[in-house]
Amino acid sequence: MPELTPRRRMLVLAICCMSLLIVSLDNTVLNVALPSMQKELHASVAGMQWTIDAYTLVLASLLMPAGSTADRIGRRKVFTAGLVLFTLGSVLCSVAPSLEALVAFRMVQAVGGSMLNPVAMSIITNTFTDPRERARAIGVWGAVVGISMAAGPLVGGLLVDTVGWRSIFWVNLPVGLAALALTLRYVPESRAPRPRRPDPVGQVLVMVLLGSLTYAIIESSPVFAAVAALALTGLLLYEPRRAEPLIDLRFFRSAPFSGATVIAICAFSALGGFLFLNTLYLQDVRGLDALDAGLYMLPMAALTFVCAPLSGRLVGSRGPRLSLLVAGTAMAASGLLFAAFDAEATTALLFTGYILFGLGFGMVNAPITNTAVSGMPRAQAGVAAAVASTSRQIGQTLGVAVIGAVLAAGTHPDSYRDGFVDAARPAWWIITGCGLAVLAVGALTSGTWARRTAERTADRLSAPEIREPAPQA
Repeated sequence: MPELTPRRRMLVLAICCMSLLIVSLDNTVLNVALPSMQKELHASVAGMQWTIDAYTLVLASLLMPAGSTADRIGRRKVFTAGLVLFTLGSVLCSVAPSLEALVAFRMVQAVGGSMLNPVAMSIITNTFTDPRERARAIGVWGAVVGISMAAGPLVGGLLVDTVGWRSIFWVNLPVGLAALALTLRYVPESRAPRPRRPDPVGQVLVMVLLGSLTYAIIESSPVFAAVAALALTGLLLYEPRRAEPLIDLRFFRSAPFSGATVIAICAFSALGGFLFLNTLYLQDVRGLDALDAGLYMLPMAALTFVCAPLSGRLVGSRGPRLSLLVAGTAMAASGLLFAAFDAEATTALLFTGYILFGLGFGMVNAPITNTAVSGMPRAQAGVAAAVASTSRQIGQTLGVAVIGAVLAAGTHPDSYRDGFVDAARPAWWIITGCGLAVLAVGALTSGTWARRTAERTADRLSAPEIREPAPQA
């Protein structure tokens, strides 16, 4: 990629953030609309899970090949195709005649979405080559998630209450079309000097693993659990034998990289479960309409918006450790309020739980992304960023699947409203555990020892290539 002026770099960052906005906004808007969709489409709790997990599942399955394909044929080409597909999928979702059609069209959206976030992050990584500038850019990137979390419930609630749930997909159209036009005009084409070759066998194994695992959790199927175990075994045996695998298992010799993967799964599992539980609780149990439910969750979204750029600056100046410790502590405390102290009992305690979760989630995103791409060869930025993005989507998929399954097991249609809080308590303990995992893994993988493993891994991966400094302790 040619050297760009500071103004052009900021413009490229803004365009990449627009793609993140529509993908993130789509998820937060959808959560608020779940009860309305459930009533119109006559869907069960499992049906609602699939409207979310069909999207995140396909996204997680295709993120890594999308990143490597972009490195090989051109990042702008793949990014542009993603914008077109995502926008088209949004139009199809808005006219879906049934739950099955909606799930299918959500998968079309996901194919497009898989070409956006990891490729955009790869574009940012190659645009902002200075580690400190990159950390700040990633902080801005994280703030966009906060914006989507703040705007999503409000915009979604307003649209659902006034026009109907189908209108939530319309908000993607103007942003997607504007991002497409600006990309064609201002984003330069770039490729990796030595991109990886395609790995179709590895790709099929990943898709089988994620699909069968999700189905096994949501539908309580031991057969699909066995299929998932076999796919994982095949992946671990097959990938090390390839010279250029889909998932280079050597990356995981870096403690910060492995830690970022685990932290992403845990943090986004907590997020997926948190949004799913609270959307149903506020509307089905408290009886709020969609807009009021969005307003209730505004404290969480506001803290995420404020803390994301702060976390980016902290990672740039002091390394990822402090951000991860704060994130894990806050998320665990939030889950504990609901699990052990009945935060639903009073509005003040409910808002405290929302504030703590927003603080924790706002702090966690920047260190995940920065640690995933730092210390790795710049030529493989697309693959490294895609692993981080895949971990996020896997986490959100598993969070909705597990939390939804726990909730469904503890509730009965005849006493759904009265038994919801008690049925949700085990789910809140799971969210608490996710926060504690972020805290423990963050502490373990952000010190001097961890930084040395990152340096050794980078040396093994690419002695002749340019690599980035490992994250500071």
